[in-house]
Amino acid sequence: MNKRLFALSLATLFSYFAFSQGFTLQPGNPVTEKFSPERLQRIDKVIQQYVDSGWVVGADAFIARNGRIVYNKAFGMADAEKKLPMQTDEIFRIASQTKAITSVAVMMLFEEGKFLLDDPISKYIPSFAHPKVLAEFNPKDSSYTTIAARREITIRDLLTHTSGVDYAQIGSSSMKAIYAKNKIYAGFVYDKLLLADAINKLGTLPLAHQPGEKFTYGLNIDVLGYLVEKVSGKSLDQFFKERIFQPMGMNDTYFYLPQSKYSRLATVYTPDKTQHLVKANETTFPGINWDYPLTNGTYFAGGAGLSSTIKDYAIFLQMMLNNGEYNGHRLLSRHTVEIMTMNQIGNLNLDRDKFGLGFEIATKDGQAKLGQTEGSFSWGGFYGTIYWADPKEHMVCLLFVQEWPYPHGELSDKFKVLVYSALND
Repeated sequence: MNKRLFALSLATLFSYFAFSQGFTLQPGNPVTEKFSPERLQRIDKVIQQYVDSGWVVGADAFIARNGRIVYNKAFGMADAEKKLPMQTDEIFRIASQTKAITSVAVMMLFEEGKFLLDDPISKYIPSFAHPKVLAEFNPKDSSYTTIAARREITIRDLLTHTSGVDYAQIGSSSMKAIYAKNKIYAGFVYDKLLLADAINKLGTLPLAHQPGEKFTYGLNIDVLGYLVEKVSGKSLDQFFKERIFQPMGMNDTYFYLPQSKYSRLATVYTPDKTQHLVKANETTFPGINWDYPLTNGTYFAGGAGLSSTIKDYAIFLQMMLNNGEYNGHRLLSRHTVEIMTMNQIGNLNLDRDKFGLGFEIATKDGQAKLGQTEGSFSWGGFYGTIYWADPKEHMVCLLFVQEWPYPHGELSDKFKVLVYSALND
């Protein structure tokens, strides 16, 4: 065996052990991890084209394989007006990427025997007892009639978004109106409100449909955030910090940022009438204060409240690829990771894919769209952040921007194509 082949064999063996033993993310060599450096440069060109075209102000991109970081680059500006370049440690509002972290918290408590997934949520949050389903809605005054639900909502229903709970501010028109009338929010909250008060009130409001009937993206994980608080005796903020963030070294992930990190929060942009990107303001999306992470709030929304860096979230995903372990700390068992990343919605569909417990799960039909491997698990956030983890290819991939709405969101799909086409094995 020649020296070069021997060195490559050792590197490959080391990468295997790093993955199998759940090593922490470390800088890696693209060639060793079977990536084409030339093809990875296509990512640079495409993202830079979007920045130069004025379609995206700034972006962060990240790829790791076998626990080795092979791509981690920032493009454009974090704040164009202040001429602040985007950094790879920029802090982003990750919005619905909070959901996966809350789902892990739920499953940690499940592993401790605190509840079963098919327990009714009313066993722990009594306001959800005897649920009602919306029958007729009057848009003139937001009044409505209901019928009795055929069964109680379970914890599994909430984890899979099949409970019938809808979304405030972005859901169906009737449920948005009902939630608005009752001061239920989507999670970007800066007022001194408490999750307990909102969720207890939410339990008294009608469902959009019968539990288990279909997939409806909603405030389900916010409900489960309150479940974590009730069962653990800690605020969701405290539980995340003590049980997830500190053990794994996720040192830049918060509901509300410490003042020392305010300057690292990326600015949110929105297209004006001419499609030119400008800073979002109070008229962009009524009811949302874009600077909520800087407000020292008290509302810990398990479905949308966190801000984080691309590296911190990559750590979280690597923990899932490591079968629940990272940095010498085991958060979940291998079997629990397996049930979180398998189809949990049966014959229901999410476009071409399925849904597990907190994640969208790519199917063979889903793989046919862009090449993202069957069995990959993924989601994204309101402000243009996306992620996926690929157990077969041992990859963690993320692309973060801060833009709403995101008219050139096809960049996310192009990024997936570029990642898979850069693989050499």
